[in-house]
Amino acid sequence: MKYLFARKSIERIVEHSDEGEHKLHRALGPMSLISLGIGSVIGAGLFSMAGPAAAANSGPAITLSMLLAALACVFAGLCYSEFSCAIPVAGSAYTYAYASLGEWMAWIIGWDLILEYAVAASTVCVSWSAYVVSFLHDFGINIPARFAAGPFDEVPLPDGRMISGIVNLPAVFVIVVISLLLVLGVRESARANNVMVAIKLAVIVVFVAIGVNYIHTENYHPYIPPNTGTFGEFGVSGIFAGAGTIFFAYIGFDCVSAAAQESRNPQRDMPIGILGSLLVCTICYVAFAAVLTGMVPYTELGVAAPVAAAIDKTRFGWLGGLVKFGIIVGFTSVILVSMLGQTRVSYSMARDGLLPAAFARIHPKYRSPWIASLLFMAFCIPLCAFFPMSWLGDMTSIGTLFAFVIVCAAVLVLRRTHPDQPRPFRTPFVPLIPILGIVVNLALMYSLGWPNWARLAGWLIIGQLIYMFY
Repeated sequence: MKYLFARKSIERIVEHSDEGEHKLHRALGPMSLISLGIGSVIGAGLFSMAGPAAAANSGPAITLSMLLAALACVFAGLCYSEFSCAIPVAGSAYTYAYASLGEWMAWIIGWDLILEYAVAASTVCVSWSAYVVSFLHDFGINIPARFAAGPFDEVPLPDGRMISGIVNLPAVFVIVVISLLLVLGVRESARANNVMVAIKLAVIVVFVAIGVNYIHTENYHPYIPPNTGTFGEFGVSGIFAGAGTIFFAYIGFDCVSAAAQESRNPQRDMPIGILGSLLVCTICYVAFAAVLTGMVPYTELGVAAPVAAAIDKTRFGWLGGLVKFGIIVGFTSVILVSMLGQTRVSYSMARDGLLPAAFARIHPKYRSPWIASLLFMAFCIPLCAFFPMSWLGDMTSIGTLFAFVIVCAAVLVLRRTHPDQPRPFRTPFVPLIPILGIVVNLALMYSLGWPNWARLAGWLIIGQLIYMFY
């Protein structure tokens, strides 16, 4: 029992992180960290989930849902920034929980983060597959529909009949390629991510610049559609439900904090990376969603490719191909950063003895946790090969929100237990900011409904059994 709440000293965590066999390559500056955050945030939540969330939950007020999700992230991001400076090592919320709440809570949050990152990457792989199939079709290359969808999805046959898919092979392909890239090391991965981020930001700017000319103001009325009588279907509750649905796309700054040990100057650069990426992405999200719902009535956005529905309203046919390419590149960067965060959390857990030592083994040449990358590749393959995006997306959201609640609470604990710990960045207005972070994130968790709570509880129970018997 004494081990459950035993905390590792901050000094020991930092010292242990730089021991020879555990040392990662410090290669990331502030702009690379911001790029990592943007790479993870802007993806499926914007290009694929914003339309359905508007159609089913928020209506044109999806922009308010995005601002609400961003507000929850600001509260958590300020807390993450304090931790990432005080404890500048890999592991994100897991490491912070270990220093403040003890080993048991660290295991719980680490186990939750493993699910969060794996499911986030798998979610985007499924969406990546759909856009790649459509993009290749435009060039006369047709992938059989049954081999681009899982058994829980229905795909059309040439005669119009619907039939279940078999396996999503494009999704498997991209998870394998990204995992092998991560084996090559963080410098190479960051360079590839920088290029992809530049491309997708350019695509967003082009879409907004052209789309603003096709806005019909009547599409904004009513801005907050009246509630249907069911919680989460429009009205105020719909704004919260919409925020919860797209929230999984906001985990970018969590991925930034997971790379703290690979930052050249974490005390200065981590807050810049976390809060800077959140600011850029929020501006992009709100602008994109405002144009999307202005171009297309929200009732017509409940489709797999809502952006395509908006492009059909313009006379620029070439825009469709450009946006598809940008979306594919954007999804690729999201997968890359999610897998990066996952391997760094498992690396820290293995270094502390909570996972097998193989997860912390560093490649002698590339200085990356290469075995962890390959093991999680094997874990993600069945998720993206067989499960639909809707199941995976909500699971990621509730896992992310749970992590944010723990980090906000941990700031309160660490301020009491380590009041003299050097903090190059301090969360302002403590305890108000952490408490607001806890309240808002719990409210968004509640809006996701009991099936997602049940899945999260099942995953945590499995984790407790492993903790007890490993």
